[in-house]
Formats: sequence, C-alpha cells, structure tokens
Amino acid sequence: MIRKITRNELMNLICTDRDLRIVDVLQRAHYTLEHISGAISMPLADIEREANRVLRKDDTTVVYCASFECQASTMAANKLMAMGFTNVLDYKGGIKDYKEAGLPLEGSLHKEGTRSFPCPSTAR
Repeated sequence: MIRKITRNELMNLICTDRDLRIVDVLQRAHYTLEHISGAISMPLADIEREANRVLRKDDTTVVYCASFECQASTMAANKLMAMGFTNVLDYKGGIKDYKEAGLPLEGSLHKEGTRSFPCPSTAR
C-alpha cells in the first residue's frame, strides 16, 4: 500500500531527511517551467528506464504530480514499489498544493535564488 503524505509532512522531510529524493513525474516540459525546489524530473513514462539509474532503493523517495486530482504520482509510486523501492511516498497535493502555500519553486517561471526553504535553523 502506498503511503500518501501531506504538504506539512513533505516540508518536515525536506528539513530533516538528507537522503530525500523528490521526483516530479509530470512531463519534462512542465518540469522546465516549474517544479519543487530540489526535485528531479522523471516522467511517469520513463520510471522503469530511469529509476534504477537515478534513485537508491532504500532512500526516501517522494513522488508528486499536478494536484490532488492527478493520478500520475500514485501510478509512479506503484511502479517504483514493484521495482523494489522500499520507501516511496506519494505527495498527493502535488505542485498546485505546494505552490498555493507560497513555497519555493524552481524553473523558467521563477527567479533563481529568490527564496530558500523555511527550515528551522536546527534542521539539516
């Protein structure tokens, strides 16, 4: 069963898990425009080909897509788990939920370095 996480849980992981991998499963064109800071692009269609090359099976891997309505992150999480990845989390809110909270994004729509992630000074 796939564990779904909230924005607050994602924020906590970003601040505390040094081995966290955040994976944007939308098309690369969307990733180029905007993505969660620090995320890597791995479109759903490329998961089987790229995951073993880019991710480690025991690292915390958070997948996300567009919004609560989008199912691409859930499909990606299922694929990763079937491939033997052991700590896969599905951030269902996706980039829409993250963006609505005013959290830092990267990509051609956003100025680089305008904001850093709001971790407490004791984290990481």
